[in-house]
Parts: sequence; C-alpha cells; structure tokens
Amino acid sequence: MKLIECPRDAMQGLHDFVPTALKTEYINLLLKVGFDTIDFGSFVSPKAIPQLRDTTEVLANLDLNNTNSKLLAIVANLRGVEEAITHQEITYLGFPFSISETFQQRNTNSSIAQSLQTVEEMLNLCDKNNKTAVVYLSMGFGNPYGDEWNIEIVEKWAEELVNRGVQILSLADTTGVSTPEKIKTILPALVQKFNHTEIGIHLHSTPFTRLEKIEAAYQAGCTRFDSALKGFGGCPMAADDLTGNMATEDLIAYLQSKGENLGLDMDRWNEAMLFSSQIFDNH
Repeated sequence: MKLIECPRDAMQGLHDFVPTALKTEYINLLLKVGFDTIDFGSFVSPKAIPQLRDTTEVLANLDLNNTNSKLLAIVANLRGVEEAITHQEITYLGFPFSISETFQQRNTNSSIAQSLQTVEEMLNLCDKNNKTAVVYLSMGFGNPYGDEWNIEIVEKWAEELVNRGVQILSLADTTGVSTPEKIKTILPALVQKFNHTEIGIHLHSTPFTRLEKIEAAYQAGCTRFDSALKGFGGCPMAADDLTGNMATEDLIAYLQSKGENLGLDMDRWNEAMLFSSQIFDNH
C-alpha cells in the first residue's frame, strides 16, 4: 500500500503566502511519518501558483537524512521539467494530463496534443536523469466543461500514455465528480488492462462523500492513494471550492480498519496534525 501525502496540493490555493520557514517545518514533520511519497512543491510559473514560488528554497531546507519518504514535484511544461530534474533530492516528477481539452488549456496553457509531447520529452529527460514520471489522468471521472467524456476516452488516453512509457498513472478526480460506481467501474478496468503499470487514484471530495469513495477505491483494488491532511486544498485552476482533497486521517482510519499495516509513526502524524493549524487556520 502506497500513501502519497500532498501538502503541495493542500497549500497551493491558500490566499495568503505561507512563509518558507513555516512550509519547511510542516513538510519536515510529514517526512518523519512514513508516507511513501511527499508531494511537496511545484516548478510552475509563480504567476499561476504564487503560493509555491519558493519551492526551491523549501527543498533546500528539507531534512532528508532520517526519512524513507520520496519527494514528488509537479511540473506543467518542459521548462518546469528541466528545472526539476536538476535537483537530485527529487524522485518523482508529476504532470497533470487532462483528457478535457478545456481544462488542459486552463491548467497548463497548452492543448492535449502539446501536453502529450511534453510527456514524451519529460519521460526522456527522466530516463536520462534517474527520475520517474507520474502522470495524473485529470478529469478521469468526468468534467463540468462540456467536453465529451466516457470510459472509452479515459482508456484511450491511458493507453496513449502507457504506450509512451508512463509507469505510474494516477486517475485524478479534479472537480470531485467521481462516484463509488464510477470508481468501481473505471479503476479495475485500467488495472486489468495495464497490469504492468502502477495505477493510483487522486480523489477530490466533499467531507460527506470521502469515506464512500475511499471504500470504493479500496474494494476496486487500489494500492496507491493520494491524500492531504484534513482534506485541505483542491485545484485552484478548477475553481472547485467545495471539493477538497481526500483527508489523510480518513484514509488512514479506513485502511487500518481493514487490517492494513501502513508502517506510519502515528505520534509524528499527530504532531503534524497539530502543527497544520499554524498554516491552514492563519492563511
């Protein structure tokens, strides 16, 4: 079972800038919990995501000496890829690939065709620089923009990406439109069809539907979950004010109830939970 904690996703839409030292202290606490991966920052235009303009400074102050957690950074174009690969501390580069033309333009200012080319270039650079690409199949459960969407389109783009060498594919519910029924239909189909690819899930949800979505994904065989402490965050490019991230504490509680040994230091986790109020209650 792989748990990916996403402080980057939680913080990126906050209105007031979180001081670099505060970000760093928070992420350093999360690094001690035992998550497989920490999605810590992004190499994107500061005009697009001003909250993360200090990603390089945060990275320089992370304590990676006593952690097994790996670092993931989000990129949105080739320039971001080229910057991210210069940092040896980063293991994963994440790219949001939308199957909605409208949202791909809105999120990365590029078309689907251009983004597919970016993925190809990212894969090549990752191979040369000992990095691994994680591609998020954005709008994987539908979209509110009127673009055509169906399961066949999801599978088509998943196949395009896998055929180009993507080894980790995360099915992303960008605007919270997933349902247990959709999760149980789409996820197993992708896992079965691309059985040599690691398929994960990045769900957004209101507090009222979190547990049913977690349960659906678990029952569908998901072993890679993205989440954020207390469910903070969401995608600012989607203006989805009502659909935050999947709450890590709900995910942990559910998986533990199923007897999963997550290998987490719960004392450190509780410490991070308490500290989080300094960021999310004040910014």
